[in-house]
Amino acid sequence: MLLTWPTLRCARIYSSADNSPMLDRFAIALLRPPISTLARGLVRVGMGANTVTLVGFSIGMFAAFLIANEAYIAGAAAILVSRLFDGLDGAVARLTTPTDAGGFLDIALDFLFYASIPLAFALADPLGHALPAAVLLAAFIGTGSSFLAFAVLAAKRNLLNLDFPDKSFYFLGGLTEATETLLFFVAMCVWPEHFAVLAYAFALMCTITIATRLWWGWRTFQ
Repeated sequence: MLLTWPTLRCARIYSSADNSPMLDRFAIALLRPPISTLARGLVRVGMGANTVTLVGFSIGMFAAFLIANEAYIAGAAAILVSRLFDGLDGAVARLTTPTDAGGFLDIALDFLFYASIPLAFALADPLGHALPAAVLLAAFIGTGSSFLAFAVLAAKRNLLNLDFPDKSFYFLGGLTEATETLLFFVAMCVWPEHFAVLAYAFALMCTITIATRLWWGWRTFQ
């Protein structure tokens, strides 16, 4: 999730070098210049951050529809376009007026998008994909709940993540973040016959992320 507008005003600064995301840091650094250029173009034509968020979510739901109907490669393309818009909304917000309402919308719709893709694979092949999709969804619930629980208490304690100061809340990393999730989603579309193996593998990686976040949260808030 590329949530990139500053709304926290934190009195205490906290370094998260021990829990920084695996690939997100490099992906953000690589994509920031072209994303910023595209965002300036959207601002010039009058498109706001919330509109960008809604367009990206709509494309993501279309990706789920395509996957559910076994149009896997088209679904992969739609996922990539959807995530491009997910990066653009924060960049547009920084160039205009960032709001907490926009941050809430982005976070909520991101979670719905991520849940929709395993569900789409289950609908495409209920017999072969339902169980691994359910396991992956359970893992997503774990990563999401640990992520948000830490963010709530970090805001309460005025913690600021130096690694990602532009996030709308404390961004706790882990083994599986947006970039890793995107890569696995695309791989599932390219090799749908291996969905079960990929889903179980990614669920295991998510479990490691959950465990490290629980440990980090317990240590931080003692």
